[in-house]
Amino acid sequence: MRIVLTGASGFVGRCLLNELLEAEHQVTAVLRRQADGVDPRTSVQVIDDFARSLNWGALLNGQEIVVHCAARVHVMNDTSSDPLTEFRKVNVEGTLNLARQAAAAGVRRFIFISSIKVNGEGTALAAPYRGDAQPAPADPYGISKMEAEQGLRALAVETGMAVVIIRPVLVYGPGVKANFLSMMSWLHKGVPLPFGAIHNRRSLVALDNLVDLIVTCIDHPAAANQTFLVSDGEDLSTSELLRRMGVALGKPARLLPVPSWMLEAGAAMLGKKALSQRLCGSLQVDISKTRELLNWTPPVSVDEALRKTAKHFLEQHAK
Repeated sequence: MRIVLTGASGFVGRCLLNELLEAEHQVTAVLRRQADGVDPRTSVQVIDDFARSLNWGALLNGQEIVVHCAARVHVMNDTSSDPLTEFRKVNVEGTLNLARQAAAAGVRRFIFISSIKVNGEGTALAAPYRGDAQPAPADPYGISKMEAEQGLRALAVETGMAVVIIRPVLVYGPGVKANFLSMMSWLHKGVPLPFGAIHNRRSLVALDNLVDLIVTCIDHPAAANQTFLVSDGEDLSTSELLRRMGVALGKPARLLPVPSWMLEAGAAMLGKKALSQRLCGSLQVDISKTRELLNWTPPVSVDEALRKTAKHFLEQHAK
């Protein structure tokens, strides 16, 4: 199958590109900058600005599928004077420009990697988000992803090109960065952490599981014009995650039983309320629609994924 993959050098894109090539698809990989060591089976196109006026031209001719992973990603403490405008330029206008040209070129299916932030920032315990719930994004990134989804659905009705929307929760795996990498570093160093009494529930998704779902959606007839939530199918508290990550690293977690309300109060005083929400709050998703409609089950368990993630961390950071 002939596939255009944007964001092919990103965390998700790199893994997905490898899977697509192993399955012998013909892939055009769209990168923001020229990368070394690109698989020779890949046709490479460097595009550093996903502007609304970008002409995708011949790149889309003869292609069957577009998988759009590229985005202006969510960042903590965004310093832009108008973050929503900046997110819209890439995530809304750039996405819809690509999708309109893809439909005009005869692309059959457009797979959009969105975000659980379209649903919101958190859930009550045991009250997971569902794919058909009313969107409630709370930040510019989530708003931009929601607006892109809305535009894509309208385009699907207008043109007949099938659209598939996937909303991942936090993705982890070999090469993960940000807070997940920090937690692994703390655990490996044996730093005592005040997270031994966190009784929240959070859904995560292993990189391998997300990639498997994307691959499934490429040609599954039931995926057309659907929105899917994706996770590992097992929700963990922050305390559980740290303990199981410690096992994977071979460094038992040293967790202090500090009450969550105390952590949240301290974080608020330090201006870190968003971080405390990620560590102490719940965010769960219900993937029953994904399972039933696609007959899909996450192929990799949490512990297996944590072992793989830890192995890569130890090879790269623990020398």
